[in-house]
Amino acid sequence: MNVQSKPSATIAQSPTPALPTADPDKLGFSIAGLQRMSDAFQREVDKGTIPGIVVMVARRGRIGWFDALGKQAPGSDTPMSQTSMFRIFSMTKPIVSVAIMMLVEEGRILLSDPLQKYIPEFADQKVGVEVGSKLELRPLHRPITIQDLLRHTSGITYEITGDGLVQRMYRDQKLSRRDITNAEHAAMVASLPLICQPGAEWNYSRSTDILGRVVEVVSGQTLGEFLHRRILAPLQMNETAFFASADNKSRLAQPFDKDPWSGEDVRLFDPLEKPKMESGGGGLVSTAMDYARFCQMLLSGGTLDGVRILGSRTLAFMASSHLAPDVKPNSPLMPPGHNFGLGFAVRTDAGLAPFAGSVGHYFWSGMAGTFFWIDPKEDMFAVFLSQGPGQREFFRTQIRSLVYAAIED
Repeated sequence: MNVQSKPSATIAQSPTPALPTADPDKLGFSIAGLQRMSDAFQREVDKGTIPGIVVMVARRGRIGWFDALGKQAPGSDTPMSQTSMFRIFSMTKPIVSVAIMMLVEEGRILLSDPLQKYIPEFADQKVGVEVGSKLELRPLHRPITIQDLLRHTSGITYEITGDGLVQRMYRDQKLSRRDITNAEHAAMVASLPLICQPGAEWNYSRSTDILGRVVEVVSGQTLGEFLHRRILAPLQMNETAFFASADNKSRLAQPFDKDPWSGEDVRLFDPLEKPKMESGGGGLVSTAMDYARFCQMLLSGGTLDGVRILGSRTLAFMASSHLAPDVKPNSPLMPPGHNFGLGFAVRTDAGLAPFAGSVGHYFWSGMAGTFFWIDPKEDMFAVFLSQGPGQREFFRTQIRSLVYAAIED
């Protein structure tokens, strides 16, 4: 692979305007170091770990590396492309979190507002406490707030994060269905007990799906309409939506039918199917360049190409630690040396984590193998896209180590 092919001349044409580019060495990167990163990913493709990947690294407002490796789908002759489309799952969450904070900036929401103010069904919730093999329902010490939802301290959970009695109830309700509305989904979640008292624990959860419903209630628009009008269209993220049109079928990245490491079946949603539920927690389809425009907006303090999405101080507030000292996340999603902000994980220590990074950098990922981070100290962001659920933690660690190793100044 020709290293010199990485700058702007090779960036594929797309309906989404491309960010500016520069040679990696002009941005303080080692070209050889970034090539080592691509070579490492190519080895995984060659081993059959993943069908293909797209990786982008940008610094100082310009893309320094943009590579597509492998095949777009297993058994296909179609190479992975810079314009391939991916299910980004929970990388939807930061976009919806920005939407909520836009409403906060307009004075239409307070972070301290109780959730029941917008979705009354949450007024009667109880906490489910396991006593032996039974679940006891206990009253709330305080209501869930909007801030709780943003930082995943609401007591809401995910059915995929454990096998407790509350999580089994979530599974029984089949909350991952796409044939219910956001309002119906919120009512179903409200009918179930919380896994803990609001504010007591960090539990990765359906909280951002509930925030999506709050956006609908406050704005009077569907979540998809609000995101399009207020974030996606202004940022010219022209290929990000809750489904892809049929004429984009040939651009969809696909996973292996069976995970190459575990042998388990891999089942992801059909991106060509228009869902009733516009999942604020994980429903968007996007491309590398689209998400790069969102990342550059974040890195630039809430603005891109003269369009302001969010105030710089609001964004800095979002990327700060929001968990109380006694709230200790117990999840691989929150490595040592990290805290959680409003929609992002935030690095708080230079050490502790098993990968390089800067204090203050923030990130999130998607369960199918997508990942991004923003590093204000290095004026840098990176986007990694794949469709390999079983390999996601491996690649999240690998790319951070490789990118920071390639920084020379």
